[in-house]
Amino acid sequence: MKQIVCFGDSNTYGYIPENGERYPWGVRWTSLLNEKLGYDKYHIEEEGLCGRTTIFEDPLRDNRNGSRMLPALLETHRHADLIIVMLGTNDCKAAYGASAEMIGKGIEKIIGQIRVGAPDSKILLISPIWLGENVWKPGFDPEFSEKSVGVSKHLAEVYGQIAEKEKIAFLNAAAYAKPSAADQEHMDPENHQLLAEAIYQKVIKIEGILG
Repeated sequence: MKQIVCFGDSNTYGYIPENGERYPWGVRWTSLLNEKLGYDKYHIEEEGLCGRTTIFEDPLRDNRNGSRMLPALLETHRHADLIIVMLGTNDCKAAYGASAEMIGKGIEKIIGQIRVGAPDSKILLISPIWLGENVWKPGFDPEFSEKSVGVSKHLAEVYGQIAEKEKIAFLNAAAYAKPSAADQEHMDPENHQLLAEAIYQKVIKIEGILG
């Protein structure tokens, strides 16, 4: 059986925009991907955590620095056939003041850690969906600023360049899915479905992962 690890933040976790709960299995994109690939051939390991960044320490919540958590996770998943990485949304928060290029440096560190901790695993890098235009306004998420929206829109270009340089697969999630109007940040069920289909099509094209 093939093993795929999905390492990401709240949109990998399956955060529900309206109430902060978690979408059940069968709704979140990770589970839909497993269904499309076949439960008899693939097992999806979900490693999504709300608030997770690439390299930044969250001043409000512990254990959100992805690069600090990843090495331990790789000890468990070092034999994964594919590791899917979708991070960067939380790095856009105003507290970090990071440009898309700086966030890209964090992604490069994550890729390097995977190369060391799981050297035989293939990597699919996904740039996250854009933040909604109103995410920083009252009633939504005060951790983001107006500038955060622009940074989120620039991540795909930066990640695409990194993927090309590192010779790994790449997908721009924003080309297929968008955040819910409810919170301008997290996907609704329809967009989980759209993203799952896009990732499925990418996965089946990755050399050596099927068969």
